Amino acid sequence: MRDLPDHDQLYAALLARDPAYEGVALVGVASTGIFCRLTCPARKPLARNCRWFATATDAQRAGFRPCLRCKPQGAQADAHPVIDQLMTALAQRPGHRWSEDCLVQMGLDPSTVRRLFRRHFGESFLQMARAARLRQGIGRLHQGGRMIDAQLDAGFDSASGFRRAFAQLFGHAPQQMTSDADLRADWLDTPLGGMIAIADTRALHLLEFVDRKALPAGLRRLSALSSGRIGLGRTDITAQTEAALGDFFAGHSGRLQVPVKLAGTPFQQRVWQELQRIPAGQTRSYGQLAHAIGQPSAVRAVAGANGANRLALVVPCHRVIGADGTLTGYAGGLWRKEKLIALEAGYRDFTGISHDIAR
Repeated sequence: MRDLPDHDQLYAALLARDPAYEGVALVGVASTGIFCRLTCPARKPLARNCRWFATATDAQRAGFRPCLRCKPQGAQADAHPVIDQLMTALAQRPGHRWSEDCLVQMGLDPSTVRRLFRRHFGESFLQMARAARLRQGIGRLHQGGRMIDAQLDAGFDSASGFRRAFAQLFGHAPQQMTSDADLRADWLDTPLGGMIAIADTRALHLLEFVDRKALPAGLRRLSALSSGRIGLGRTDITAQTEAALGDFFAGHSGRLQVPVKLAGTPFQQRVWQELQRIPAGQTRSYGQLAHAIGQPSAVRAVAGANGANRLALVVPCHRVIGADGTLTGYAGGLWRKEKLIALEAGYRDFTGISHDIAR
């Protein structure tokens, strides 16, 4: 658990409803049994009744209930004014070449913005902006545009710069994306950021958030398995995946029913299949997963298989938490895991998730 500021500092922030403390601490009120964000508009408690927590999970484990006004279980990045300001600006100008000078002109301190975004999202705002520009370039290539047009759309000064960014994402340069490919790669936008989807005409082979550090390695492995036959574009399975994601994030359905290809060892496939059986709105520990597949001593191996999953959300590895109820590591970022679990709380009436698995 991270260290918290002292009681007096936190209480002063609570009285001031200081948004700078979003993501830093939550307050539990002993007299009511409720915990809140420090920015909550509710009447402020006496200092002696305040208890401080780093996460909503910590507060709940201490016996406090979440406030219905400020909803402290939601991702705390949502309530931070600087994050909201910059994410809105990025959505309005995805092709803009953002720099630290731009932040200064907006009255923001670049080092503060950098720390804030890395704490909540695991990457800086400028890295997120660069990914947005690359997405535009990929879109131009997808539409059959020239390399120079894609480069300019992405906001890179040189073709080599665009190729380096492309290669880092896909594992090979743009010119190696074959036009007669068996697999097609496309970018899908979601409320939690861009995702790369790779599918053929029968199944989805990969679905990953574009900022996942292991994505290039996963793409290179898939490219090797397909003898490099991965091209830009989409299939009917891509469209089906996009529609399922749309329904999921809109709160219409927790069942992402997409045919998938599980490319892994027999043990990994058993773990992934068990992950698919976890109903939306429920969670499991690694130990529970190990028991479910009949190998209770294989907790570490189960964790490894969970981390090797290349089908984010469709194979819901985000539904695995620590045995003590804490949110353990998630390759897509803990901030996403927090949001996904909060979203799926509305799906607890569903009996389960089923998928067709291509063999």
